[in-house]
Amino acid sequence: MKVEDGMSELVLMIGPAHTLREAARMMAARRVGAAVVVDPDHAGVGILTERDILNSIAAGESPDTEVAAQHCTQDLVFAARAWTLEDAAAAMVRGGFRHLVVVEGHEVVGLLSMRDIVRCWSGARVPSQAGPPAVSPTPA
Repeated sequence: MKVEDGMSELVLMIGPAHTLREAARMMAARRVGAAVVVDPDHAGVGILTERDILNSIAAGESPDTEVAAQHCTQDLVFAARAWTLEDAAAAMVRGGFRHLVVVEGHEVVGLLSMRDIVRCWSGARVPSQAGPPAVSPTPA
C-alpha cells in the first residue's frame, strides 16, 4: 500500500499566530492529532501536534498566550504520495514522530499518521461515531 491510500486529504491548516488553545480546539473538533502551520509571509510549513501542546502546558506555559509558531516543528520530513506505507513508518520510527506531511512539489496534499498506517495494515474501517468497539470480557 502507498501513502496516498492511507493519508487524509483534509488537512487542518492553521496560522502561526493561533494560540495553543485555539489550535487544540480545532484539533479536537476535527478529531485529529496535528495541524499544519502555514505562514503566508514565510516559505515552508510546520506541524503542531498534541505532544507539542502537552509539552507546553506541562512546562507551565499558558495555552491562551503561547502561539503555534513558538511550538511547531519546522524541520520536517515530508512524504510523497508514492511512498510505501513501510517507507513512511520507517521514517516515523527513525525520526521519533507520529505524523508526516505529504507534499507534491511545494503543496501540502495530505497528512499521514501512525494511526492511518495501522488502520490500513489492519484492514480496519474508519471508526463510526457510535463509540468504541465492544470488548469481550476476560474469562475468569
